[in-house]
Amino acid sequence: MSKLVTLTIDGKTVQVPPGTLIVDAARQVGIDIPVFCYHPKMEPVGMCRMCLVDVGRPLVDRATGEVVKGPDVPIGHGLPKIQFGPKLETACTTPVSEGMLVVGLSDKVQAARKEIVEFTLTSHPLDCPVCDKGGECPLQNLTMAFGPGQSRFLYDEKMHLEKHVPLGELIFLDRERCIQCGRCVRFQDEVVDDPVIGFYHRGRSLEIVTYSEPGFDSYFSGNTTDICPVGALTTADFRFGARPWELRATASLCAHCPVGCNIVYDVRREARSGGQIVIKRVMPRQNEAVNEIWLCDKGRFAYHYTESSARLTQPLVRKNGELTPATWEEALDLAARKFREAGVDLLTLASGRLSNEDLFNLRELAVGVGGKTVLYSHMAGGDLVGQIGLAKGTNFSDMGPNTAILVVASDLEEEAPIWWLRLKQAARRGATLIVANPRPTKTDRYAKHILRYTYGQEAATILALVNALSAKRPDLPAKVALSAELKAAAEAFAQAENAVVIYGSEGLGLEGSQALAQACANLLISTNHTGRPNNGLLAVWPRSNDQGAWDMGFRPTADLGAAIKDAKALCLAACDPAGDDPALADSLYQSLQSGAFLVVQELFLTPTARLADVVLPVQAYTERQGSFTSGERRVQRYYPAVLRRPQSKADFEISALIGSRLGLDLEAAIPARVMMRLVAKIPAYAELGSDVPIGNPYRKLAEVVEQWPVVGRGDLYYGGTTYENTQGLGVQLASAVERGETISLTWPQSPAAIQAPAGGLVAVPVTILYDRGQTVLPSQLLSQRIPRPYAMLHPQDALKLGLQDGLRAQIVVNGSVTFVDVHQDETLPQGFVLVPRSLGIPVSRPVPVEILNEVLWIQPA
Repeated sequence: MSKLVTLTIDGKTVQVPPGTLIVDAARQVGIDIPVFCYHPKMEPVGMCRMCLVDVGRPLVDRATGEVVKGPDVPIGHGLPKIQFGPKLETACTTPVSEGMLVVGLSDKVQAARKEIVEFTLTSHPLDCPVCDKGGECPLQNLTMAFGPGQSRFLYDEKMHLEKHVPLGELIFLDRERCIQCGRCVRFQDEVVDDPVIGFYHRGRSLEIVTYSEPGFDSYFSGNTTDICPVGALTTADFRFGARPWELRATASLCAHCPVGCNIVYDVRREARSGGQIVIKRVMPRQNEAVNEIWLCDKGRFAYHYTESSARLTQPLVRKNGELTPATWEEALDLAARKFREAGVDLLTLASGRLSNEDLFNLRELAVGVGGKTVLYSHMAGGDLVGQIGLAKGTNFSDMGPNTAILVVASDLEEEAPIWWLRLKQAARRGATLIVANPRPTKTDRYAKHILRYTYGQEAATILALVNALSAKRPDLPAKVALSAELKAAAEAFAQAENAVVIYGSEGLGLEGSQALAQACANLLISTNHTGRPNNGLLAVWPRSNDQGAWDMGFRPTADLGAAIKDAKALCLAACDPAGDDPALADSLYQSLQSGAFLVVQELFLTPTARLADVVLPVQAYTERQGSFTSGERRVQRYYPAVLRRPQSKADFEISALIGSRLGLDLEAAIPARVMMRLVAKIPAYAELGSDVPIGNPYRKLAEVVEQWPVVGRGDLYYGGTTYENTQGLGVQLASAVERGETISLTWPQSPAAIQAPAGGLVAVPVTILYDRGQTVLPSQLLSQRIPRPYAMLHPQDALKLGLQDGLRAQIVVNGSVTFVDVHQDETLPQGFVLVPRSLGIPVSRPVPVEILNEVLWIQPA
């Protein structure tokens, strides 16, 4: 570690690393230097001048280079003589130096700050009573602290501009309020690398404009409203919605992807909602190891499904062929009786939307009856992540020149935007980024090595990297040539001090995913990149708690249709196979026609629920406590934000109530007690039960430590309106190799390639951020960003089939017909058609497809 620099700020001595800016050094000793343009996550620009301070430095003799000493002091030695500069300096652009003396409380500094505030207000509307930022506005606060009581400028000379200008359908701009600090523009340029907004004109005519179509086309636009120091930028869902002092903040987690972003639900009870407590907005909660202080727009705006009026309100039981309202006792008694009768032929199917507590109780119920548990997922490898996943202490923020990161089969910005954001920042700090994908993605911008392969060669490509380092198994990657680029990538990965492999599911089904996960594990094991911080395997799961489901013992099956057909009773929780895939719908039909009994636990009356014999309404995760395990294997806790809907129950409670009717002892009331049982039974989670009061793991999940930068609700101007984390940072679990278990290499066999029919193509699934899933579609705010079903293919393939870009065509997948928009992209590999998941096109693995060249109607995409 480099030698620390010692300086004094307003009478307080502080030691900080060289290069630290004065404003950050002051923050570490509890001194707040006011800022507008500066933000600790962005490069300083010194635009607003609000942070002016008086800086003195030890006087150096030019002839000798020695520090000049002052008069002797009583203790017998002289102190350095301090020389102040002729002008005040900006604390946000000035790095510290040894012996520096910083003064921020002098009359000279206070007068300068007063003038800066007065000047800032010359063209700012005095509309605090109606401004959405009122109550949490840095300009308002700093005006009260440093501003003049009366302005020397004329009100009539203020700029009067158009108000509430939509930069897009999500973000609105009030041009009059903008103080031109540039935070929003710099965030989009520096942090996100989406320069879709910028400054237009100069001087007093300067304003923010959007350069993209649609407007403000970025997955991270909502963050600009957090860091805006005035009410210039507001979100469409919160503007004119509430006052900050009316809101109650509840800590929670984003439930849309495996990152596990820490969030806050701001809620209030309001008359127009019938006296109900409702969610007014979603805000980031600082966790520097997870999402720092950022959120993607899906996590910020797609929470509305929890409040949907289409939610189930009571249990339903099928009588005389129709689903009719029933009591909980009747529904639970019937379900328990049918599960007992089915015994070993009970199939329990659940997804990673459920919490750890839900999955544990559901598993205990299934095992207690003797049935089988299946994870509803198209992705495999959770067992390998449990063995060699990211080690404890891993943090993307610590990754730099000594780290190599391999991303394979993943369009990471679409699948896990915050991981993409943090990976991009690591690459800019010098990390070696290797991208392996059949097509270009945005991640390629930051890659030092780019590997292209054909869909179906995912595992073979990674094994080729292993083979490039060792000739022990030259037969394995025979399908992939050992090119110079591949060899260079392999050497860079092997020579790195730390290395991470991130694998996704682009173009893959379950079998291909399992082979890829094993190949990635082999690469890490063979290069000795396991069991240490910033090393290991990371899976880009489709749901928030897929890793927790693997840890609880749920496993996907390659032939889910056959498993459904063979079952005599089915318990389906948080999944909709009938709505996702016509083939699975057929399997359910056949199973039910054979006398099987179907119980569905859901939020909505999905296509699967419409087939059920018993439908049980469940609580949304915003209405209860629980925990998720992120892709990084960090167990995190969320809290209830709103009151539960009447006649709804938590999934873990439903399992326990059914279990009690079957003689099983399961916790039905308190999720913390479920977690205590879970910790006692699941070895990987045992560490959550150690060193906590009365053995309550929730206490450990609620622990916090000091984070940098220090943000919070006290000043608002330094880090923005981000919430500090006082409710828990979670616990990253040790992997099996860290616990001392021996992990061996296993050589996978890649699944056979799918052959296209004559004149047809092979459809491969890809993931997009805004899909038509039931946790996204109810959010009307995102309706303009959710596309119609579409298919992407190379222009040469389109030409052969007589298809034009933007036209409407039929796509036939395994006999299922869907209407799609045709999108052409010359960067795609020929012979394949890319089909987004969760848009209504039933493709969850590579399958033969035929695109009919009959254009049904002409309509631009």
